[in-house]
Amino acid sequence: MAAKKKNRLILRTTILIVMAGAIIFTIYNGVTQEKSDLLKVGDEAPDFALTDLNGERHQLSEYKGQGVFVNFWGTWCKPCEKEFPLMEEQYQVYKDQGVQILAVNIAQSDYEVEQYAEQKNLTFPIVIDKDKSVMNTYNIRPLPTTILVNPEGNIVKIITGEMSEEDIISYMEQIKPG
Repeated sequence: MAAKKKNRLILRTTILIVMAGAIIFTIYNGVTQEKSDLLKVGDEAPDFALTDLNGERHQLSEYKGQGVFVNFWGTWCKPCEKEFPLMEEQYQVYKDQGVQILAVNIAQSDYEVEQYAEQKNLTFPIVIDKDKSVMNTYNIRPLPTTILVNPEGNIVKIITGEMSEEDIISYMEQIKPG
């Protein structure tokens, strides 16, 4: 009997510790998220430079004068998978009108991302944020998240979640130069 009581006490203590840890984590996450939630519409988009799958460097500030559709995504993200064919189609329409797409993958392997891009026939630049520094700078939480940057380099809109084709067209029109 004493062994059963001891085992129950250990189990209850473990559950209590796990629950306390979860509560502390939730509170900490909420407090720190508010502090890092610095970017908002109207702010200048923080500059970053990442390398694409072809080894070319893409720096956000070099796109000044063009609208930039910065899309944060992952290969495992189902809404991202639904958006990509729509984004590719509109990229073909808008790239010659001064609207660019930078698809920022979050810390996956080159091989994984290359296979995915080939499978989806994506032609817009895909860069990989290997250390999640850009993701953290932009305070990206859910995927997909898209940041619309106007030709002056300012954030026009922050979109979280899946976009329809109509949404994508509307957003590209918003950031199209003059």
